[in-house]
Amino acid sequence: MNDQMSKLLKQAQQMQTDMQDKQSRLNEMTFTGSAGGGMAEVVVDGQMNVKSVKIMPEAVDPDDVEMLEDVILAAIQEAQKKASEEKETEMSSVMGGLKIPGLF
Repeated sequence: MNDQMSKLLKQAQQMQTDMQDKQSRLNEMTFTGSAGGGMAEVVVDGQMNVKSVKIMPEAVDPDDVEMLEDVILAAIQEAQKKASEEKETEMSSVMGGLKIPGLF
């Protein structure tokens, strides 16, 4: 194996190690989304799993359950968007901006 090929293989292995380290760190992070002026707050982890949901008592109106459902859904989506954006930022830093379809 020539020097250039060996160097390329070493860089690829380092990139894989860096990606695994970043992914582990991201999986342990939490991201908070809120909606309805703070009526609902949702925390997700780096794997997009919902970890907690907080709802302000005044958000609970038996005559308007649909509004509460919408607020909770919006909070979940905001938290997941933050997690997704952080993942993309972190992985791009490892890949040096290189986009490989299906990788992340």
